[in-house]
Amino acid sequence: MKIFRIFLLIITLQTSGYAQNASVTIQMKNATIETVLKEIEKQTEYRFFYDADAVKVSDAVDVSWSSKAVSDALNDLFGKRGIAFRLIDCQIVLYPDETIAPRTVSQNVPKRHTISGYMRDSQSAESLIGATVYNKSSLSGTSTNQYGFYSLTLPAGNVDLVYSYVGYNAQSRTFRLRCDTVIHADLEGVVHLQKVEIIADRTLHIHERTQMSVINLPVAQIKSMPAFLGEVDVMKVLQLMPGIQSGGEGSSGLYVRGGGPDQNLILLDGVPVYNVSHLFGFFSVFNGDAINNMEIFKGGFPARYGGRISSVLNIAMKEGNMQKFHGEGAVGLVSAKLTLEGPIWKDRTSLIVSGRRTYIDALAAPFIAMANKTENEKTNIGYYFYDLTAKINHRFSANDRIYLSAYMGNDKFSTWSEYKNDDKGYYSKTATDNGLKWGNITAAFRWNHIFTKQLFGNTTLTYSRYRFNTKMNYDEIRKEYEQNVHPPNQVSIHDFKSSQYNSGIQDLSGKIAFDYLPSPEHYVRFGAGAINHSFTPGVMTVRDSVQKRNFGDSKIFANEYSIYAEDDIKLTDRLKTNVGLHWSAFSVGSKFYHLLQPRISARYLISPHLSAKASYSRMAQYVHLLTNSNIGLPTDLWVPTTELLRPQKSNQVAIGFTQNFKENYEISLEGYYKTMVNVMEYKEGTSFFDWNDSWEKKIVQGNGQSYGVELFAQKKIGSFTGWVGYTLSWTNRKFEELNDGKRFAYKYDRRHDVSIAVMKRFGKKIEMSGTWIFGTGNAVTAPIGIYDVAHPITFTDNKRVDIYSNLMYDYGERNGYRMRAYHRLDLSISFVKQKKWGERRWVLGVYNAYNRKNPFFLDVEEKYTYYLDKSPEKQYKYVQYSLFPIIPSVSYQFKF
Repeated sequence: MKIFRIFLLIITLQTSGYAQNASVTIQMKNATIETVLKEIEKQTEYRFFYDADAVKVSDAVDVSWSSKAVSDALNDLFGKRGIAFRLIDCQIVLYPDETIAPRTVSQNVPKRHTISGYMRDSQSAESLIGATVYNKSSLSGTSTNQYGFYSLTLPAGNVDLVYSYVGYNAQSRTFRLRCDTVIHADLEGVVHLQKVEIIADRTLHIHERTQMSVINLPVAQIKSMPAFLGEVDVMKVLQLMPGIQSGGEGSSGLYVRGGGPDQNLILLDGVPVYNVSHLFGFFSVFNGDAINNMEIFKGGFPARYGGRISSVLNIAMKEGNMQKFHGEGAVGLVSAKLTLEGPIWKDRTSLIVSGRRTYIDALAAPFIAMANKTENEKTNIGYYFYDLTAKINHRFSANDRIYLSAYMGNDKFSTWSEYKNDDKGYYSKTATDNGLKWGNITAAFRWNHIFTKQLFGNTTLTYSRYRFNTKMNYDEIRKEYEQNVHPPNQVSIHDFKSSQYNSGIQDLSGKIAFDYLPSPEHYVRFGAGAINHSFTPGVMTVRDSVQKRNFGDSKIFANEYSIYAEDDIKLTDRLKTNVGLHWSAFSVGSKFYHLLQPRISARYLISPHLSAKASYSRMAQYVHLLTNSNIGLPTDLWVPTTELLRPQKSNQVAIGFTQNFKENYEISLEGYYKTMVNVMEYKEGTSFFDWNDSWEKKIVQGNGQSYGVELFAQKKIGSFTGWVGYTLSWTNRKFEELNDGKRFAYKYDRRHDVSIAVMKRFGKKIEMSGTWIFGTGNAVTAPIGIYDVAHPITFTDNKRVDIYSNLMYDYGERNGYRMRAYHRLDLSISFVKQKKWGERRWVLGVYNAYNRKNPFFLDVEEKYTYYLDKSPEKQYKYVQYSLFPIIPSVSYQFKF
């Protein structure tokens, strides 16, 4: 086996050049050869490779070299030891001397070499995603991928590299490139934003990127925004972006360019998350303290993404501090959270754990019980949510790294009551126990491997599960005496009824993805994946004292497949394009759906600071969400494409302009047009609560379209930062079975949408932020007429006739009425103080600062007008119900 390895080594070396000259200065006594080789590696670009069985490096030696050429130093070291050496690029291979002779240095080197490595935070070794590497000499550069890896192939010669990332001091490296080189750039974070301007020596600005319709938000910027009840929410910040809106007051759902919440692919460390809501939509499941980076694509989708038709939200969790133990947390009005991270094995293995829980139930339960307790009755209401994230990151070698991450979260809402009656021989006890419970579990195992300096691979195995459960229990015990029996006989009667509903979705998936960077003119990505879906559309179990019955649909199993390839190509200094193709397929029952989805984006530099962009993307979606628009509970059902239900498809084109001003300001203007096929709605008169038919028979499919213009201006750098966003858009739907087949406005069609966000730092101790949003009111279906129809009831003795009325509503055009406009101002101020143990921060906030009565839903109520000379006149009017008035909040945050 040893001979075979040496033989392969000889063949390899016959095609390689000899070592280049470089000099070292080393003074060592009684050191092993291995120690000397490691010191040479530190002082040069060379790396040593050898077969430990064939080359002995454990001998002790004395060396005294001053600016000595490496070739001469190695001759001194190995001249009498029977060891020879050769260079392959910058790799010095050691082998037994008798296999190959002469040990000399050749000047025959490749003309192009690759610089690769990772960009990391210098304090935590956390990967910097989307950071920029730029060579001033050749005016070419690249950016790091989702794992912080970069690769840049350049001509041999002098290079002047700049490593930069927003919020970090830039780092420069100037040297002569002679061979493939590994450089890990550890950047230092900027403590005070006033000094951030020094970092922007060269950053890949928005006008230089090929991609359009994408927003990348630094987590530090997200966490500085005003928070609802003191809890910062990443989804709320995304709703401030043009083209993205919420479903309503407090909702954490996203409606992107006219799409629904099920049309967003939301990935947490590469794992789909199917329900992102806590507290009935008022909070999201994502804990900002555990997030490293997030970006959302609204259009111009790269070929590597698929499975949804409106957006892709990619959230990367932190990897864990590899240098030292660190923690942060907060205590607010309704919840508390804590994040701990640190090295298990310094520079090799790290762990991060983050948890959050509400204590509304613990604080409110005694007051609720006291307020509802009477002599015969007790009532209690409870609610809580929690989430827990954890991640382990381990480096096996310079080329191999693994990650194991997991998320678990649950919401639970319950009501309980008990009523007793003990009166003159009659006794009864009634108990009701009702509840809702929903939650997610996700897990991911990832292996990163650097195959070559230009080829990076990532293999991922994931698990995702979402479940929703409801229960309603009624239990009554009665004891009464039979009156016609002497002596009276006591009879005990037990009446029990319960119902339980369960639904959910479970995924098992695997994916392999590659990044290949042969030159600065090409960034190639390709890969494949498969998902095994298990759907539980909904099963209702009903029990009583006599029997048990089940209603609903059985489980459905399906498989989803995908293959993709894309290339980010620099055609000229001005023109750059991303061209890709995504193929996906879905197998369910006897059906096999598949679709080719071309993607293309292009950028043309009109001037050094102004560019024009255009994109086209075709998308397919095989999983769907049945949404009940009339209730605010998480009763939405995830269902698959079937033989009857066709996959959703979309086509989107966009064109825009981006401008950069003075390195600190960016502005973009985009127009888009999107068509959607096979979107879904419930049929008229059917809903979640209708158990007479299968869910497939309750659905109608139709078409939709959305188009509009988005303006976004932002300032990311300096003590004063923020953005302004404006969207003008139209969104509609058309179903043959609804609204007489006529096109109608989508419920979340919003003509005008404005958002303003500002953040200001005053010195080192005070930070202020504020947001103001405005939006056209939601479209709703409202009655345009009400008829009071009288119904007489005649009893059999013909002595009494009662009249009761029944209101009949005449509805107009579907979604033909608009609620009032929505607008709100949120403010926040933070007081920061450095302590010996770390940093503490008091955050005071105000939600809805000027107490705007924003519409939550509309209802119709009776109104009477009274007169002196005639009977009162009854009328009907719309009544608006609002949810949140002005709400102050306070939270205590800390870092150590």
